[in-house]
Amino acid sequence: MTTFDRTWWKEAVVYQVYPRSFNDSDGDGLGDIPGIIEKVDYLDDLGVDCLWLNPVYDSPGVDNGYDIADYRSILDEFGTMDDWETLRDELHKRDIKLIMDLVVNHTSDEHTWFLNSQSSGDSDFREYYWWREGRDPEETDLDPEDYDTPDDVNEVPPNDWQSFFGGPAWSYDEDSGEWYLHIFDERMPDLNWETEAVRDEVFEMMEWWFDKGIDGFRMDVINLISKPDGLPNSDDPEAIVRGAGQFVNGPRVHDYLEELHDRVLDEEAMTVGEMAELSVEEARQYTGRDGDGMSMVFTFDHMRLDMTDAGRWSYREWSPQELKETMTHWQEGLADEGWNSLFLNNHDEPRQVSRFGDDEYYRRESAKMLATLLHTLRGTPYIYQGEELGMTNYPFDSLEEVRDVDTIKNVRAARKSGRIDDADVMDLVRYRTRDNARTPMQWNDSTHAGFTESEATPWMPVNPNKDDINAKDARDDPESIWHYYRDLISLRKERDVLVYGDYDLRLEDHENLWVYTRTLEEDSLLVVLNFAGEETRFDPPSDLRGEAADLLISNYESDIVSVETTVLRPWEARVYDLH
Repeated sequence: MTTFDRTWWKEAVVYQVYPRSFNDSDGDGLGDIPGIIEKVDYLDDLGVDCLWLNPVYDSPGVDNGYDIADYRSILDEFGTMDDWETLRDELHKRDIKLIMDLVVNHTSDEHTWFLNSQSSGDSDFREYYWWREGRDPEETDLDPEDYDTPDDVNEVPPNDWQSFFGGPAWSYDEDSGEWYLHIFDERMPDLNWETEAVRDEVFEMMEWWFDKGIDGFRMDVINLISKPDGLPNSDDPEAIVRGAGQFVNGPRVHDYLEELHDRVLDEEAMTVGEMAELSVEEARQYTGRDGDGMSMVFTFDHMRLDMTDAGRWSYREWSPQELKETMTHWQEGLADEGWNSLFLNNHDEPRQVSRFGDDEYYRRESAKMLATLLHTLRGTPYIYQGEELGMTNYPFDSLEEVRDVDTIKNVRAARKSGRIDDADVMDLVRYRTRDNARTPMQWNDSTHAGFTESEATPWMPVNPNKDDINAKDARDDPESIWHYYRDLISLRKERDVLVYGDYDLRLEDHENLWVYTRTLEEDSLLVVLNFAGEETRFDPPSDLRGEAADLLISNYESDIVSVETTVLRPWEARVYDLH
């Protein structure tokens, strides 16, 4: 019997829960931890191995929990620490691991550290954040009119960096007369990791959560934590935002993460780092025994294929060939060092079937095909809540329906700069906004899709297609997307080749077909995916043509005894078990 260097997080399928939108147990219109507890059996029935819980910490909610005011406290809206401990226990009873979100590039401006730092006389806490004096606008290329300062203050920030949420990355504090850095919202000030006390606080907090029984962390924008000496102006005009070339993968980020690994983590802990911008070579530095010790990283090259150089708030047509080339680059680049995270949507991205599939004519077929891709590539698959139902983007009519601070601020900035015409705004919002992923989970076809009581008002509107797309109907239909996901998850547990096997791309120049083999010693699978809403001819590679095979899984009915030339139906997926 073949043995492997088995690792639980390589073999796991991770299910991501965005608690605010998952299940409301008390009828206030907001999802909560007791609501997740009610659905633990649902997760167990699906077959997932790990739950990634988005932030439930105490927070004012500027960025829906990614602005943390207290790392060791649960937000009242979500429940209590007792509720969290019950969730942990119920998951562990079912052999489902639990990983928490770690957000330590920044805090809320309501965190006691920041409140104390605002007192310029308290030098210890002042160094927890990036406080700097402004500059004379005459000595820069910056326009004071672009910054929010009192009328009697004629200065500009310490540098020209911009925020990921639009506008400047600095805000002026009237009480101290200085500026503080925030790569995201002005109410989310960046921590200064150069300060040893900050690192001590973060590491002690992480150890506290491990002592409470969590199994790992998803680390939010973790490659932004190091800033260069002197905080120089931007130097890369093509960066995702101005200044990113200075603070993405900063000069001491690996030192900080190696220290984190040595002081906090053990070999069983799962860590996945969200990376703002990353190359394969850089990813190897973050992962593995020879790197910083992370289990894996989230990379976004494949999620930027539909953007222009203008960044996230733009649009261009993407092609299946581009997606294939991009993800193959990562499959091959991390084959021997590192590990891939496999996803096509999450809480920050539109719904995958609306973006990469066809949610109008072939929703069921394309959702199953995309699932086949993610669960047969080499890496750890992530399922975002509702993905297993084929949930789609929401038909927003106006900006008044949008809650997402990233959308609102970036649309405002794009309008001001003239990058987006008013006529095009809502088309782009409907396509791009993070709120597409945050509409309530569709449990049934009742008034609010079973997310909350009928008398309540959900914090986000329920997608009107809940009558046709919901968990109850999906579980009752053996041909549903939900059951297909369940079959894929089971298959991955049964066949080590899907976890540890080599990935080899075939027919690499085909415009619509993505064809590859997975091979582990004598075990070999052939995966054939039609990324088109039309019939496509499949001519097998010559070395596989005629080879005896069974159809292991497919989103269409087929009689297969060997690998032969055939015409694939729209969005068809086939996994051949080669003899």
